[in-house]
Amino acid sequence: MANYNKVFLMGNLTRDVELRSITGGQQVAEIGLAVNRRYRTKEGEDREETTFVDCEAWGRTAEVMKQYLSKGRPVFIEGRLKLDQWTDKDGAKRSKMRVVIENFQFIGGPAGEGGARGAGAAKTTSVAHDSHTPTGDEDIPF
Repeated sequence: MANYNKVFLMGNLTRDVELRSITGGQQVAEIGLAVNRRYRTKEGEDREETTFVDCEAWGRTAEVMKQYLSKGRPVFIEGRLKLDQWTDKDGAKRSKMRVVIENFQFIGGPAGEGGARGAGAAKTTSVAHDSHTPTGDEDIPF
């Protein structure tokens, strides 16, 4: 059976991008994203709920996000779900679902322009993940 793990999210950063270097000099960025959903109840009341999503980016993608994004900025991300599991210091098993960012797009203008500029007018710039290689037509098995 085939598997597919792809996530698309657009929201605002909940904090500044936290960049750190791990063993071997690889860069990893920790990113918090707030995604809002607006809906109307059966009673006609407008409501909004916010989902907070922890994300991580690696390599050049992490460096670019650290350089150009900050708390409150809107961003569109493409990635995959990853489940981290560990045992805490008290011996309890813990887990956390996060999104590994494989690609992202800036939404809106440069910092200081107040984010998106209106419906259909968002300026986007795409940055691909380091390990992404386009597939040529000769590599498609059908």
